[in-house]
Amino acid sequence: MPASYATGARRRAIRAMRCYKARVRRLWPRLMIILAILGSAHVYIWWQLVAPLPSPWRYAGAAVIALLAPALPVVSMLARRMSRERARPYLLVGYLWFGLATYLLLGAAVGQVASALGTDPRIAAAIGAGGALATVLYGLVHVARGPQVRRVEVPLAGLPVASYTVVQLTDVHIGPLLGRAFAERVVAQVNALAPDLIVITGDFVDGRLAELRPEIEPFRGLRARDGVFSVTGNHEYYWNVEPWLEHIRSLGISVLRNEHVTIAGTLVLAGTDDVSAAEDVSRAVAGRDPALPLVLLAHHPRTIARAVAAGVDLQLSGHTHGGQLLPLGWLSRLFDPHISGLARFGATWLYVSEGTGFWGPPMRVGTTQEITQLTLVPVPTR
Repeated sequence: MPASYATGARRRAIRAMRCYKARVRRLWPRLMIILAILGSAHVYIWWQLVAPLPSPWRYAGAAVIALLAPALPVVSMLARRMSRERARPYLLVGYLWFGLATYLLLGAAVGQVASALGTDPRIAAAIGAGGALATVLYGLVHVARGPQVRRVEVPLAGLPVASYTVVQLTDVHIGPLLGRAFAERVVAQVNALAPDLIVITGDFVDGRLAELRPEIEPFRGLRARDGVFSVTGNHEYYWNVEPWLEHIRSLGISVLRNEHVTIAGTLVLAGTDDVSAAEDVSRAVAGRDPALPLVLLAHHPRTIARAVAAGVDLQLSGHTHGGQLLPLGWLSRLFDPHISGLARFGATWLYVSEGTGFWGPPMRVGTTQEITQLTLVPVPTR
């Protein structure tokens, strides 16, 4: 081995180690903040819902809370070192506890208010805990129903046909909890709609290609007259994005990476990489036919500011899951310009899907897994 090659390899190894240490240094403060928030929330749950109980229930409840409080971050880190099948039960426990703890926290607040109004603390605790359990059960049943078709009509100036149908999938999250059976169900629902075009706006997959290759295979069966197109979301970048995109293309799905295509002389379809990676809206729309409506696929709703500046007529996004579990959707509004449904930003429409699958807890409260059927129509003339 030449000395220059060995020296170069050592330098690359040193740079890689320095980058790794820098990432770890940045991660620890964030992890400490997350653990502090989780710890405080669980102490509050214990104080309001467990402490009023008689022994031995009080001690048993305290033990359960102490054991499960760090479950989600710990299990999430450990699961990356496990196979999909081995990690699934651990992730399920961590996710379910996160969902239950969310509503136990709300139940604790309700219990505190009830106690302040004169209700016996034990009765208040029972009301809070019972309400949390009922909400979680509802969320689980809601997810078991599967995705629902949501129909939306969008008027676009310059559309040269009477109507054009686009089916949007987003945040499918084929991964540890959603697999081949879910994929087959989604493909059957989409094909039954006989769309002109199918688009997938990111977070399609959530795991290793080697493990999820058979789980995602049914999407090879998606059928639309003018094809199937997708863009990346943030989760694709967590799992070695380039091999994943190569495999997605092998399924007959075109991936738009800061580029555009003209669809059947009807509209221009542009797509960007996720904002967390290398989003470039200007590059994606450069040279497009200005006589046709411009539809942009962008995983994150925040892209809307660049879309408006670029003259986009309609942006299709996901990412938010609509909050997935109310009231988390209310918190999402602090960070995103729009979290669900159709909205207008200047001359640009933005549609944000609540997501076809789910991430984390297999439950939905106040939101719905959706397959979106968008009917594009010309702007009516006066």
